[in-house]
Amino acid sequence: MRLEGLSVAVSGGASGLGLATARRVVEAGGKVTLIDLPISDGAEAAKALGEAARFVAADVTDADQFAAALDAADDFGDLRGLVHCAGAGRRLRLLDKDGAPGSVEDFEWVIKLNLIGSFNALRLAAARMARHEEIGGERGAIVLTASVAAYEGQIGQIPYTAAKAGIVGMTLTAARDLASRSIRVCTIAPGVMDTPLLARLRDDVRTALEASVPNPARLGQADEFGQLACQILENGYLNGETIRLDGAIRMAPR
Repeated sequence: MRLEGLSVAVSGGASGLGLATARRVVEAGGKVTLIDLPISDGAEAAKALGEAARFVAADVTDADQFAAALDAADDFGDLRGLVHCAGAGRRLRLLDKDGAPGSVEDFEWVIKLNLIGSFNALRLAAARMARHEEIGGERGAIVLTASVAAYEGQIGQIPYTAAKAGIVGMTLTAARDLASRSIRVCTIAPGVMDTPLLARLRDDVRTALEASVPNPARLGQADEFGQLACQILENGYLNGETIRLDGAIRMAPR
């Protein structure tokens, strides 16, 4: 499924991994709809990408808003791809420093944003892709975003680990479920990526993170995520797979 001329939606598209993916889609000749929060820089990002890009404000935890954003992407051209990058973590220990149990509200917030948000991405995007005629034997492809935390969650990451492990667990089942509709599903599990979040870290912390990556000993680049996401969209035999993008890192307990 060549991206040239096709419509792709990217959630979390205003910055970081999402913006890098959107840029790759445009470079490949596709049209991209950036979906992100109203307070994001999505409008400016879309303007910088040119006429092949548009921005739609939506909170991905709100199913109605997210559905409306995907409708807008479908109006931009038959929706054929979704790269779902929206997500975030929140540090949580099972017991705090005083021995009190951790906040179930914080746990639920992370699960809602990351795992339920990904379920919404799957069902809402698939519903729109399924209405379109096949191109080269397929109607579309969906790329979800997990994390290496799904496999090696660090102390304090328990809600994030649970959510991202859930995404990994959904991937093959979703691919099998949507096979009859000719829609593929894959997931990328990034390691330590050079995103705006990590840019806030002290230089010594960043240096230590880089040294923890076996090869290459550096942070991953957002463009490398975007490159892989677009390759998944275009490669019709990639399906039901979670691909680690991590320089062979295996996270330590803390």
